[in-house]
Amino acid sequence: MPTAVIAFGGNAFVPEGASGAYEEQTAAIEGMAHVVTDLYQLGYHVVVAHGNGPQVGALAIQQEEGAGLVPRQPLFVLDAMTQGQLGHLLVVAIRNELGDAVPVSALVTNVLVRLDDREFAAPTKPIGPFYAPEEAQRLARDRGWTIRRVSDRACRRVVASPLPREVLEVDSVRTLAAAGVLVVAGGGGGVPIVRDGGRLRGIEAVVDKDRVARLLASALDAELLVLVTGVTAVALDFGTIDERHVDEMTVDEARRHLDDGQFPAGSMGPKIESAMEFVAAGGELAVITSDRFVTAALEGRHGTRIVAGPARHTRAAAV
Repeated sequence: MPTAVIAFGGNAFVPEGASGAYEEQTAAIEGMAHVVTDLYQLGYHVVVAHGNGPQVGALAIQQEEGAGLVPRQPLFVLDAMTQGQLGHLLVVAIRNELGDAVPVSALVTNVLVRLDDREFAAPTKPIGPFYAPEEAQRLARDRGWTIRRVSDRACRRVVASPLPREVLEVDSVRTLAAAGVLVVAGGGGGVPIVRDGGRLRGIEAVVDKDRVARLLASALDAELLVLVTGVTAVALDFGTIDERHVDEMTVDEARRHLDDGQFPAGSMGPKIESAMEFVAAGGELAVITSDRFVTAALEGRHGTRIVAGPARHTRAAAV
């Protein structure tokens, strides 16, 4: 039975314009559960990873606002908290889709990173809400945040997102998947852990969930990696009159476009790199698309596919 690893972005839990309320996130997760069910019914062992950018950012704000009442917790602990929060929502939604005959389990996952990772000096990972530039400047000054502009009209707080080197619970994920359990793992990119003086400890960061999904997929010898995002397909010259969607890319083509600056860090860059690395390491297929078109992307009718062999041409985007 082949294995598929699918990664959902944290923004998928909070639709555009939504507040992030429990009811809104629960409704959004129902769509994710449909996608997971489709993969399972196609005959895959399924492992689900997910992001936590909006959730961990919101929780960090709550920690700061409540610091006068209860002790504030470090960012890596908030990563663990959001793993439990979103893992619970996903497990319940998937069980509602598949019924009790299919075991589903969320596993708190720790991910090893390196202390000397350059992200600690130059963070790129957006978390939390979007802010107007003037408000973002005030928050940077008052709270010591690092702020980055993410569009012409909006900024977000950014934190370090070091490269994951090892998923510490990968053997447990493998055992559960082999036993027929549908596993939720690598939530929020995992809890970032470093080796320091022979001991493990958490560190302030939010690891990219696409990179962790790739690590899991390669370690599990998965055939398929699905990276779900807010756009239907990868685009070249995104946001310009020359924008066009890509149906398929080889690893070499993807690397060339990445080197040309087509896929920025903190946006499509980690997805492209993760898809490339998975296929280059022996994976059969990596797909990047929205949750609506995952099945169509597997059939080559939608989305973007990263493959080892010759690829089809790009197509013009409707912009």
